[in-house]
Amino acid sequence: MISRNFKNVLVVSVGFLFLFTAYGGLQSLQSSLNAKDGMGVASLSVVYASIIVSSMFLPPIMIKNLGCKWTIVAGMVCYVSYSFGNLYPGWYTLIPTSVILGLGGSPLWSAKCTYLTISGNAQAAKDGGRGPDVINQYFGIFFFIFQSSAVWGNLMSSLIFGQDLDIANIPEEQLIYCGAADCGLNVSSSNSTTTTRPAQELVWKLVGSYIGVGVVAILIVSVFLDNIDREQASEFRGNHEPFGRTFLATFRLLRDWRLVTLIPLTMYSGFEQSFLSGEYTKNYVTCALGIHYVGFVMMCFGATNSVCSFIFGRLARYTGRAALFSLAALTNFCCIIGLLMWRPHQDELAVFFVFPALWGMSDAVWQTQTNALYGVLFSADKEAAFANYRMWESLGFVIAFAYSTFLCLEYKLYILLAVLLLTVVTYPIVEYHEHKKPTPEAKEAFLTHVDTVQTEDNFIICQSKV
Repeated sequence: MISRNFKNVLVVSVGFLFLFTAYGGLQSLQSSLNAKDGMGVASLSVVYASIIVSSMFLPPIMIKNLGCKWTIVAGMVCYVSYSFGNLYPGWYTLIPTSVILGLGGSPLWSAKCTYLTISGNAQAAKDGGRGPDVINQYFGIFFFIFQSSAVWGNLMSSLIFGQDLDIANIPEEQLIYCGAADCGLNVSSSNSTTTTRPAQELVWKLVGSYIGVGVVAILIVSVFLDNIDREQASEFRGNHEPFGRTFLATFRLLRDWRLVTLIPLTMYSGFEQSFLSGEYTKNYVTCALGIHYVGFVMMCFGATNSVCSFIFGRLARYTGRAALFSLAALTNFCCIIGLLMWRPHQDELAVFFVFPALWGMSDAVWQTQTNALYGVLFSADKEAAFANYRMWESLGFVIAFAYSTFLCLEYKLYILLAVLLLTVVTYPIVEYHEHKKPTPEAKEAFLTHVDTVQTEDNFIICQSKV
């Protein structure tokens, strides 16, 4: 029989799987589906800019007042609103819903990370194990399930858009604009029909399906997830901690030099994800194969990411984080060099899937290990730590999406490479310090009340009623 903590990890993971089946599919298509005037990419920039703003104050306030469970539910509602905005995409629908999504994004992810960290520490205390090992395992399981959302979301888009009878063949003269061979800014302005939006009926069918999947995610978490930090949230509301103290919690943590040193690593996570979903899908896949192939290519990324997340989450206890980060950095470095040299052509269909597969393997490391690293280093300030994580990662997204329509693809790859190299220089400093002076496991982070220490199988912490 699985433990209660493990059950909760599965519920959170499945909820995020459904939610990001919808959002992930829409994000992959924005640069191609809403390419007019760069509206799709602009909406993504607004999303992550709003996440930066919300990261500054919302996560600690919401988590301490609502608890992790209901903060997750509230964040999910914000994400579903973005799907409604895509029913009739325009500046007056996409931008407001992007702001709403962004405001709920940071509390959602911070609450998820806090919840997994609390569950991992609690399970470690019950089993007599090490907190960091269980946290690593839980994050690996989460990302194994969560990253498969890229498979299902993109499968839906490919199958639905594949019904479009107006799919055109890519002319040879179009291919000179694909990849880093040309500036890349001419793709949407060429005479190709590959960037033309599919039939409106198909768009409605896809977005309607995404809305339904998002609603299911909200119901799963609302009904089945245990409210494990209800006591802490109630106590916080009763104590009336000064608003200014909670508001500044995210910024106070920046006084820790370890967090500042991890900023390049955290921002690189945003840069590399935005490149694949925004630049690779548009300038390589849509340009050379057509928009109906975007889903299939991103499915490859999601499948590899999902499997590797599970493997690396378990492997980390034997190899350590540093070895996995080195593998991810080397893989991304080789991919960037390859993308600079490769001239995409329809006859090289397999190559279009090789790059996302390798990128997915690397991203599995960046996601699982960076989240786990934050949970270990800042276990006493989980809410503020994960709010900082989302803030700096989102800043990477914003910068990348902001220059998407202004810089040539070659320059974007060079910027990505520069941030990667900076990460390779700064991250080992923190890892070396942690190796010499390990951070004490902060059991007080989840053992606030004596009652919570009870871990018998017949003891239930705020079991949700079905």
